[in-house]
Amino acid sequence: MKLAARALAVFAAVVAVACQSGDSASDTAPAPAAGCSGTVLFGRPNAKTGLDDTQCQPRCTCSGVTFEAPLYGQADIDALLAWKQLDPPAMLSADPYASPAPDVGSPDRVCAVVRGAEPKTYRVQTFESEAAAKAAGAIPTHYGPCGLCSSLANLAVYMRYPDLTAPVRDCGLKGVSGDAAAQLACIGALGFEPPCAQIWSYNTDATRAACFDTCISVLGKPYHQEDGSLNACLQCDEDKSGPVFKAVAGRTRRNTGLANALCRPCSEVRPLLHHYD
Repeated sequence: MKLAARALAVFAAVVAVACQSGDSASDTAPAPAAGCSGTVLFGRPNAKTGLDDTQCQPRCTCSGVTFEAPLYGQADIDALLAWKQLDPPAMLSADPYASPAPDVGSPDRVCAVVRGAEPKTYRVQTFESEAAAKAAGAIPTHYGPCGLCSSLANLAVYMRYPDLTAPVRDCGLKGVSGDAAAQLACIGALGFEPPCAQIWSYNTDATRAACFDTCISVLGKPYHQEDGSLNACLQCDEDKSGPVFKAVAGRTRRNTGLANALCRPCSEVRPLLHHYD
């Protein structure tokens, strides 16, 4: 029984890592911003981060421009949920981790909101640059091409949960016995739309398979080491699961300009504000 309990605890830790893949780096990530000053990381630390607000803040200065990520509240979330997406993405028909990460193309590409003919309706569309999106009257919503998590409803979930570790961990525990449907339903209940919930669920499975042994050694440890680097479990997630998640999901916190409990170099953050009315 003790061994089984430990296995469940380790699994929970691995799932906690998987829930952060929305912030994972990869060789397909957008090009970093140039000329960032200072050594303070970008994020919004909590008790599990392992860093304090002298080491990690929701503010970056790059190329002489300062960006500070707002602390979005319920009014912002409600405003996003008032919009209806036209032509939403289809469900996945297979595990995307069974194949290499798709090519996301130029690092200058952006996913932008294109308003529909009816009030509060929109589509998301990939443009070759932020300038091209704005010239077309679209509003950039994240950097990189659009994917399964690019909608405003999924953005609202990221805003609602600055740290998704505990809720997604609990969902992963529902699937520990092999009940993939329960795991997927639980992730969907957080507010993620079905295709986005799918890639989160597949990511949870992939990280558990690739990083289980690594995560045993840092069970219960903070997300970051004292020097600001990620712990070995999170680094495994970045290396093994991050590229596919980023390419398929589209939206991550870093390419969306949202600060969360994982702290990142300012050079990896893409500054965006989220007002669509």
